[in-house]
Amino acid sequence: MLSLQIGPLALPVGLVLLFVSLFVAYGVAWWLRRYRQLPDAGPLVSDMLIAGLLAARLAFVLRWHEQYLAAPWSIINIRDGGFLAPAGIAGALAIAAWRCRRPAMAAMRRPLAISVAAGALSWGVLSAGLGLAYDRPTALPAVALRTLDGESVSLAALAAGKPVVVNLWASWCPPCRREMPVLAAAQQARADIVFVYANQREDAAAANAFLAPSGLALRNVVLDSEAALGKAAGSSALPTTLFYDARGRLADTHLGELSDASLASKLQKIAPPAP
Repeated sequence: MLSLQIGPLALPVGLVLLFVSLFVAYGVAWWLRRYRQLPDAGPLVSDMLIAGLLAARLAFVLRWHEQYLAAPWSIINIRDGGFLAPAGIAGALAIAAWRCRRPAMAAMRRPLAISVAAGALSWGVLSAGLGLAYDRPTALPAVALRTLDGESVSLAALAAGKPVVVNLWASWCPPCRREMPVLAAAQQARADIVFVYANQREDAAAANAFLAPSGLALRNVVLDSEAALGKAAGSSALPTTLFYDARGRLADTHLGELSDASLASKLQKIAPPAP
Protein backbone atom coordinates (compact mmCIF):
# COMPACT_ATOMS: atom_id res chain seq x y z
CA MET A 1 0.00 0.00 0.00
CA LEU A 2 1.40 3.37 -1.05
CA SER A 3 -1.29 5.76 0.19
CA LEU A 4 -4.11 5.93 2.71
CA GLN A 5 -7.41 7.55 1.84
CA ILE A 6 -8.64 9.78 4.66
CA GLY A 7 -11.80 11.50 3.49
CA PRO A 8 -10.89 13.50 0.37
CA LEU A 9 -7.17 13.29 1.15
CA ALA A 10 -4.78 10.60 -0.05
CA LEU A 11 -1.74 10.59 2.25
CA PRO A 12 1.51 8.70 1.62
CA VAL A 13 1.79 5.71 3.93
CA GLY A 14 5.35 6.66 4.88
CA LEU A 15 4.22 10.10 6.03
CA VAL A 16 1.37 8.65 8.07
CA LEU A 17 3.75 6.18 9.73
CA LEU A 18 6.16 9.02 10.54
CA PHE A 19 3.41 11.07 12.19
CA VAL A 20 2.14 8.08 14.19
CA SER A 21 5.66 7.17 15.31
CA LEU A 22 6.34 10.74 16.40
CA PHE A 23 3.03 10.83 18.27
CA VAL A 24 4.02 7.66 20.13
CA ALA A 25 7.50 8.97 20.92
CA TYR A 26 6.16 12.29 22.24
CA GLY A 27 3.41 10.48 24.14
CA VAL A 28 5.88 8.19 25.88
CA ALA A 29 8.14 11.14 26.71
CA TRP A 30 5.15 12.96 28.24
CA TRP A 31 4.09 9.88 30.21
CA LEU A 32 7.60 9.38 31.62
CA ARG A 33 7.75 13.02 32.67
CA ARG A 34 4.25 13.05 34.17
CA TYR A 35 4.13 9.71 35.93
CA ARG A 36 7.79 8.72 36.42
CA GLN A 37 9.18 12.19 37.10
CA LEU A 38 11.90 11.70 34.50
CA PRO A 39 13.30 14.59 32.43
CA ASP A 40 11.19 15.62 29.46
CA ALA A 41 12.73 14.04 26.33
CA GLY A 42 10.21 15.67 23.97
CA PRO A 43 12.36 18.67 22.98
CA LEU A 44 15.32 16.42 22.24
CA VAL A 45 13.10 14.15 20.13
CA SER A 46 12.23 17.26 18.10
CA ASP A 47 15.92 18.11 17.72
CA MET A 48 16.61 14.57 16.50
CA LEU A 49 13.78 14.85 13.97
CA ILE A 50 15.08 18.14 12.56
CA ALA A 51 18.69 16.93 12.45
CA GLY A 52 17.63 13.68 10.80
CA LEU A 53 15.59 15.37 8.09
CA LEU A 54 18.37 17.87 7.33
CA ALA A 55 21.03 15.14 7.20
CA ALA A 56 18.89 12.91 4.99
CA ARG A 57 18.18 15.75 2.56
CA LEU A 58 21.77 16.99 2.48
CA ALA A 59 23.09 13.50 1.80
CA PHE A 60 20.65 13.04 -1.07
CA VAL A 61 21.52 16.43 -2.59
CA LEU A 62 25.24 15.64 -2.40
CA ARG A 63 24.68 12.21 -3.96
CA TRP A 64 22.78 13.75 -6.91
CA HIS A 65 24.50 17.12 -6.97
CA GLU A 66 24.80 17.23 -10.75
CA GLN A 67 21.03 17.17 -11.16
CA TYR A 68 20.50 19.78 -8.46
CA LEU A 69 23.20 22.09 -9.83
CA ALA A 70 21.23 22.23 -13.07
CA ALA A 71 18.26 23.60 -11.09
CA PRO A 72 19.53 24.86 -7.69
CA TRP A 73 16.10 26.02 -6.55
CA SER A 74 14.91 22.42 -6.55
CA ILE A 75 17.16 21.68 -3.55
CA ILE A 76 14.49 23.16 -1.27
CA ASN A 77 11.64 21.42 -3.07
CA ILE A 78 11.37 18.48 -0.69
CA ARG A 79 8.18 17.35 -2.41
CA ASP A 80 10.43 15.24 -4.68
CA GLY A 81 10.99 12.87 -1.74
CA GLY A 82 14.77 13.12 -2.00
CA PHE A 83 16.01 11.81 1.35
CA LEU A 84 18.59 9.17 2.26
CA ALA A 85 17.28 7.33 5.32
CA PRO A 86 20.64 5.96 6.59
CA ALA A 87 22.10 9.46 6.65
CA GLY A 88 19.00 10.73 8.43
CA ILE A 89 19.23 8.05 11.12
CA ALA A 90 22.94 8.78 11.57
CA GLY A 91 22.25 12.51 11.88
CA ALA A 92 19.51 11.98 14.46
CA LEU A 93 21.67 9.67 16.56
CA ALA A 94 24.63 12.03 16.29
CA ILE A 95 22.69 15.01 17.66
CA ALA A 96 21.34 12.84 20.49
CA ALA A 97 24.83 11.63 21.39
CA TRP A 98 26.18 15.17 21.24
CA ARG A 99 23.44 16.62 23.42
CA CYS A 100 23.66 13.81 25.99
CA ARG A 101 27.46 13.70 26.18
CA ARG A 102 27.71 15.92 29.28
CA PRO A 103 27.31 14.44 32.76
CA ALA A 104 24.57 17.01 33.44
CA MET A 105 22.47 15.37 30.69
CA ALA A 106 22.98 11.82 31.94
CA ALA A 107 19.46 11.71 33.39
CA MET A 108 18.05 12.45 29.93
CA ARG A 109 19.52 9.35 28.32
CA ARG A 110 17.02 6.87 29.72
CA PRO A 111 13.77 8.70 28.86
CA LEU A 112 15.16 9.62 25.45
CA ALA A 113 16.12 6.03 24.68
CA ILE A 114 12.71 4.73 25.80
CA SER A 115 10.82 7.38 23.80
CA VAL A 116 12.82 6.81 20.60
CA ALA A 117 12.58 3.03 20.97
CA ALA A 118 8.80 3.28 21.38
CA GLY A 119 8.50 5.39 18.24
CA ALA A 120 10.73 3.04 16.26
CA LEU A 121 8.80 0.01 17.50
CA SER A 122 5.49 1.55 16.46
CA TRP A 123 6.89 2.21 12.99
CA GLY A 124 8.07 -1.39 12.67
CA VAL A 125 4.83 -2.93 13.92
CA LEU A 126 2.62 -0.75 11.73
CA SER A 127 4.82 -1.34 8.66
CA ALA A 128 4.70 -5.10 9.21
CA GLY A 129 0.96 -4.99 9.80
CA LEU A 130 0.30 -3.07 6.61
CA GLY A 131 2.55 -5.46 4.72
CA LEU A 132 0.54 -8.44 5.96
CA ALA A 133 -2.82 -6.77 5.39
CA TYR A 134 -2.05 -5.62 1.87
CA ASP A 135 -0.16 -7.92 -0.47
CA ARG A 136 1.26 -5.56 -3.10
CA PRO A 137 1.87 -7.28 -6.45
CA THR A 138 5.55 -7.37 -7.37
CA ALA A 139 5.13 -8.18 -11.08
CA LEU A 140 3.74 -6.23 -14.00
CA PRO A 141 -0.05 -6.11 -13.47
CA ALA A 142 -2.07 -7.86 -16.17
CA VAL A 143 -4.33 -4.84 -16.66
CA ALA A 144 -6.26 -4.09 -19.84
CA LEU A 145 -5.14 -0.71 -21.17
CA ARG A 146 -5.96 1.21 -24.33
CA THR A 147 -3.90 3.48 -26.51
CA LEU A 148 -5.18 6.93 -27.45
CA ASP A 149 -6.29 5.34 -30.73
CA GLY A 150 -8.47 2.85 -28.87
CA GLU A 151 -6.30 -0.24 -29.34
CA SER A 152 -5.95 -2.74 -26.50
CA VAL A 153 -2.45 -3.13 -25.05
CA SER A 154 -0.76 -4.60 -21.99
CA LEU A 155 2.22 -3.48 -19.90
CA ALA A 156 4.08 -6.69 -20.72
CA ALA A 157 3.74 -6.00 -24.45
CA LEU A 158 4.95 -2.42 -24.04
CA ALA A 159 7.88 -3.45 -21.83
CA ALA A 160 9.11 -6.07 -24.31
CA GLY A 161 11.61 -7.44 -21.82
CA LYS A 162 13.09 -4.06 -20.85
CA PRO A 163 12.92 -2.20 -17.54
CA VAL A 164 9.76 -0.13 -17.44
CA VAL A 165 8.64 3.03 -15.67
CA VAL A 166 4.87 3.36 -15.28
CA ASN A 167 3.65 6.87 -14.50
CA LEU A 168 0.05 7.22 -13.28
CA TRP A 169 -1.25 10.68 -14.12
CA ALA A 170 -4.27 12.80 -15.00
CA SER A 171 -4.62 16.08 -16.85
CA TRP A 172 -6.24 17.82 -13.84
CA CYS A 173 -3.32 16.96 -11.52
CA PRO A 174 -0.84 19.90 -11.11
CA PRO A 175 2.09 17.77 -9.84
CA CYS A 176 1.55 15.44 -12.81
CA ARG A 177 1.88 18.40 -15.15
CA ARG A 178 5.00 19.70 -13.42
CA GLU A 179 6.86 16.39 -13.50
CA MET A 180 5.93 15.45 -17.08
CA PRO A 181 8.88 17.32 -18.71
CA VAL A 182 11.26 15.48 -16.35
CA LEU A 183 9.89 12.13 -17.44
CA ALA A 184 9.85 13.17 -21.10
CA ALA A 185 13.54 14.16 -20.95
CA ALA A 186 14.43 10.85 -19.32
CA GLN A 187 12.49 8.97 -21.99
CA GLN A 188 14.53 10.69 -24.68
CA ALA A 189 17.82 10.03 -22.87
CA ARG A 190 17.26 6.40 -21.81
CA ALA A 191 16.45 4.18 -24.76
CA ASP A 192 17.18 1.18 -22.53
CA ILE A 193 14.10 1.90 -20.40
CA VAL A 194 10.46 1.89 -21.49
CA PHE A 195 8.34 4.74 -20.14
CA VAL A 196 4.58 4.26 -19.99
CA TYR A 197 2.20 7.12 -19.17
CA ALA A 198 -1.03 5.63 -17.87
CA ASN A 199 -3.78 8.22 -17.70
CA GLN A 200 -6.19 7.52 -14.86
CA ARG A 201 -9.96 7.63 -15.35
CA GLU A 202 -9.95 10.05 -18.31
CA ASP A 203 -10.79 9.56 -21.94
CA ALA A 204 -8.62 10.15 -24.99
CA ALA A 205 -10.07 13.63 -25.55
CA ALA A 206 -9.03 14.82 -22.07
CA ALA A 207 -5.56 13.32 -22.41
CA ASN A 208 -5.03 14.84 -25.84
CA ALA A 209 -6.30 18.22 -24.64
CA PHE A 210 -3.35 18.33 -22.25
CA LEU A 211 -0.72 16.67 -24.45
CA ALA A 212 -1.34 18.56 -27.69
CA PRO A 213 -0.42 22.07 -26.48
CA SER A 214 2.28 20.83 -24.07
CA GLY A 215 4.83 20.21 -26.81
CA LEU A 216 5.93 16.99 -25.08
CA ALA A 217 6.90 14.12 -27.37
CA LEU A 218 5.69 11.21 -25.28
CA ARG A 219 5.60 7.59 -26.35
CA ASN A 220 3.39 4.91 -24.82
CA VAL A 221 0.56 7.08 -23.56
CA VAL A 222 -2.27 4.75 -22.54
CA LEU A 223 -5.67 5.02 -20.90
CA ASP A 224 -6.49 3.24 -17.64
CA SER A 225 -10.17 4.11 -17.46
CA GLU A 226 -10.82 2.11 -14.28
CA ALA A 227 -7.60 3.17 -12.49
CA ALA A 228 -6.75 -0.51 -12.25
CA LEU A 229 -3.01 0.18 -12.06
CA GLY A 230 -3.50 2.46 -9.07
CA LYS A 231 -5.61 -0.15 -7.34
CA ALA A 232 -2.98 -2.82 -8.02
CA ALA A 233 -0.26 -0.60 -6.57
CA GLY A 234 -2.37 0.38 -3.58
CA SER A 235 -2.31 4.07 -4.42
CA SER A 236 -5.23 6.43 -4.89
CA ALA A 237 -2.97 9.50 -5.12
CA LEU A 238 -1.53 11.10 -8.22
CA PRO A 239 1.09 11.16 -9.50
CA THR A 240 2.32 7.68 -8.66
CA THR A 241 5.27 6.15 -10.49
CA LEU A 242 6.17 2.46 -10.52
CA PHE A 243 9.62 1.12 -11.43
CA TYR A 244 9.96 -2.43 -12.78
CA ASP A 245 13.20 -4.20 -13.68
CA ALA A 246 13.79 -6.17 -16.88
CA ARG A 247 12.23 -9.27 -15.32
CA GLY A 248 9.04 -7.39 -14.62
CA ARG A 249 9.62 -7.22 -10.86
CA LEU A 250 8.60 -4.12 -8.95
CA ALA A 251 11.87 -2.55 -7.76
CA ASP A 252 10.66 0.76 -6.36
CA THR A 253 7.79 3.22 -6.23
CA HIS A 254 7.39 6.97 -5.90
CA LEU A 255 4.34 8.82 -4.68
CA GLY A 256 4.27 12.49 -5.62
CA GLU A 257 6.19 14.78 -7.94
CA LEU A 258 9.51 13.59 -9.37
CA SER A 259 12.56 15.79 -9.86
CA ASP A 260 15.57 15.03 -12.07
CA ALA A 261 17.43 13.82 -8.99
CA SER A 262 14.69 11.68 -7.49
CA LEU A 263 13.98 10.10 -10.88
CA ALA A 264 17.68 9.35 -11.42
CA SER A 265 17.87 7.71 -7.99
CA LYS A 266 14.98 5.41 -8.90
CA LEU A 267 16.20 4.58 -12.40
CA GLN A 268 19.54 3.32 -11.13
CA LYS A 269 17.68 0.56 -9.30
CA ILE A 270 16.23 -0.89 -12.52
CA ALA A 271 18.87 0.01 -15.12
CA PRO A 272 22.14 1.57 -13.95
CA PRO A 273 23.60 3.89 -16.62
CA ALA A 274 26.59 2.63 -18.56
CA PRO A 275 29.92 3.77 -17.05
